[in-house]
Amino acid sequence: MASSVDSVETGRLPAPRPGPVPWVAMYHSVGDCSDDPYRITVTPRRLERQLAWLRRRGLRGVSVAELLAARARGEGRGLVGLTFDDGYADFVSDALPLLRRWGCGATLFVLPGRLGGNNAWDPLGPRKPLLTADGIRRAAAEGVEIGSHGLTHVDLTKADDLTLKTEVTESRARIAELTGARVDGFCYPYGTIDARAVEAVRAAGYAYACAIDPGPLTGPHALPRVHVGQNDTTWRLHLKHRLHRLRRRPVEGL
Repeated sequence: MASSVDSVETGRLPAPRPGPVPWVAMYHSVGDCSDDPYRITVTPRRLERQLAWLRRRGLRGVSVAELLAARARGEGRGLVGLTFDDGYADFVSDALPLLRRWGCGATLFVLPGRLGGNNAWDPLGPRKPLLTADGIRRAAAEGVEIGSHGLTHVDLTKADDLTLKTEVTESRARIAELTGARVDGFCYPYGTIDARAVEAVRAAGYAYACAIDPGPLTGPHALPRVHVGQNDTTWRLHLKHRLHRLRRRPVEGL
């Protein structure tokens, strides 16, 4: 499985070069999707078919850090970012073996304030267990880039100043202590962002941050992503991949 890029020495990703908008896929849970009101789950079988589709098209899934570093070197062709939000326990049990099988890397965005807890922020649907500290360390040891999804999954656009700072800075410090590695990536809970949240994430020292549809805030700290779910057959993935380049304007600074 491809390892994530280590930027400990420089403290930041290399200066990016202009290019087409990066394609970053957004996943959450991998498992039983029979009760899935938020469409956050794909079955292992569906994920495997999606990874196989990537490889048949000459594409390889990598962490966001690896994708951005490769683009900065002018070598990003054929790479797509794979991200998994929330840090569900099924990432290690169900997603990781498939990523390894298909030679793909990924970024896992975790919640260090909810280690071993569950998705209590979702009022509907089943409770899904989150990774423990040991589970996160295991993923990191397999070469998965570990990023922050905040401390406890708070909508940062509605947080007061102290909560906002704590969610972005303390989560980064806790993950770094847990994994022993620098934390370069952040992912906005619920995908919601505003200029205040983006600035807080930038000030906290993250090299990049992922949103969903950031609108005019698009940039290295507000990267757009494409939702990938259970209904995304290979044909739908093909369309999403093509439409992404047509609908998204190039990210300034990338």
